[in-house]
Amino acid sequence: MSLGRLLLAWLPVAALFAVTPPIGYPWGTSGEVPEKGVFVLTFNRWEIGWRLAEALVVTLFASLWFDSLGAGGWWLLFLLVGVLVAFPRRLVMWRHVEPPRRRHLLAHAGLDVARYVVAGALLAWRLA
Repeated sequence: MSLGRLLLAWLPVAALFAVTPPIGYPWGTSGEVPEKGVFVLTFNRWEIGWRLAEALVVTLFASLWFDSLGAGGWWLLFLLVGVLVAFPRRLVMWRHVEPPRRRHLLAHAGLDVARYVVAGALLAWRLA
């Protein structure tokens, strides 16, 4: 795979990850659940850099998949990768929070998994 093709595949995923970052945790140190909104979006140089690096890793992973094993089952692959990325830290937190916050953790994890599936769809479109 050429570097130009990888760059063209990375650009839409980088844009997706920059616009739809991992969903933040809206509660503060006192543990309160906010009344308004469920999401906290923060944009600073470090986080944007990390999101772009995350998009690069996902693009390289997709390149391995599409160049060696074909395009079949891409949605399952990215669903599983999304679950591996989104759920472990939230499952650790699950044991230590009250039920209203558990629903928020589950919603955040589901949205992060969806972000990876959409990234997989973009990469299937660009690389397959």
